Amino acid sequence: MNCAFRITDRLLEAVHRDLSRPHAFAYERVGHLHCRVGVQAERIVILAEEYRPVADADYLPSDEAGAVIGPAAIRTVLQNAYRRRDAVFHVHRHDHHGVPSFSRLDARENARCVPDFWKTSPAMPHGALVLSFDSATGRVWCPATRSCTDLRDITCIGAQVRRLGGFYG
Repeated sequence: MNCAFRITDRLLEAVHRDLSRPHAFAYERVGHLHCRVGVQAERIVILAEEYRPVADADYLPSDEAGAVIGPAAIRTVLQNAYRRRDAVFHVHRHDHHGVPSFSRLDARENARCVPDFWKTSPAMPHGALVLSFDSATGRVWCPATRSCTDLRDITCIGAQVRRLGGFYG
């Protein structure tokens, strides 16, 4: 399935501001993007609409990961997805320039957790994004196939349109 991800420059700036905040013990921040979904030609277009950061109290101490979120954070995002009936994308950042990639831990945990969003918003695609300072990589799980695919097109829309990641085709 061919999917495109769109985010406004203002929303992306807000995400980066939040992900830059220090935490008492977590080495990185995590949040969730709530998205609307449309169809354009023969592809699904995912439009990021709202960012919700994980609350400070919902991080768990860990020596194995930069950030681990607890059940209260998962419950909150599931409640929001249920209420809104939208697509949800888990998002975090790797602090460097250039194209980021999911770590093995990221990939494993995304594959375990992202499909849980279907429990409350079953008709929507859900996914995960990892940002860098100037780029992004993403994966999306589609409800029809119950499988994961890389986002082919991640674009920031503002005064200028700029491609953050993926490829056109």
